Amino acid sequence: MKFISWNVNGIRALLKKGFVDIIKKENPHILCIQETKSDKIQIGLEGYYQYWNSADKKGYSGTAVFTNIKPLKVSYDMKGHDNEGRIITLEFAKFFLVNVYTPNSQRGLTRLDYRQRWDADFLDYVLDLEKIKPVVFCGDLNVAHKDIDLARPKQNQKNAGFTIEERYGFDRYIESGFIDSFREFNKEPENYSWWSYMFNARAKNIGWRIDYFLISKMLKKNLKDGFILPNVMGSDHCPVGIKLEF
Repeated sequence: MKFISWNVNGIRALLKKGFVDIIKKENPHILCIQETKSDKIQIGLEGYYQYWNSADKKGYSGTAVFTNIKPLKVSYDMKGHDNEGRIITLEFAKFFLVNVYTPNSQRGLTRLDYRQRWDADFLDYVLDLEKIKPVVFCGDLNVAHKDIDLARPKQNQKNAGFTIEERYGFDRYIESGFIDSFREFNKEPENYSWWSYMFNARAKNIGWRIDYFLISKMLKKNLKDGFILPNVMGSDHCPVGIKLEF
């Protein structure tokens, strides 16, 4: 099974930049997108079941999942965090899939307190799912975990996405047994999934790896690949993905 996750930074804009052709070329079994900034719309991807979760605030946040395998059950959001369209959970026969768009701590870290509560609650959420069956969760987690995961770690230690508090939140995923799938296959620097639109950052590869697939430890034997697609354009993020074999 091929899975792809992509923060599209506005699905309507990306539709004008070849989104459908890109997805048809990659041909994932399951596609998770974040930051749709939209209610459900027709996008021309045939053969997929579609599930959308939009924020109460128009043009903000939002997630969607496209799957050619019908899920057993679909649920939205988690308790205490239910108005920004940030989570969609699909139950399949052998695993749960959680598509998540983690809140940004914002410039000046104005939302860091909320972000810390989110990280703790989300970990509890996926651990509760894992009591039933293995979990795959993916999306824009809005944190670069280690120095290797961004181009300029020293300059960003007090900035949103690389604070001690946010990195600790990610540490707790790993300590709880979840596996950062990409790092199972690639331990090299300069592998990023987001670049600022400013200062020609993408061309210079001054980026951050903030988009992930994390999987339950019990799925490690099923993991066949973890990858980033940095040459796919259209958003300030690029797609990331995994392949699982059952």
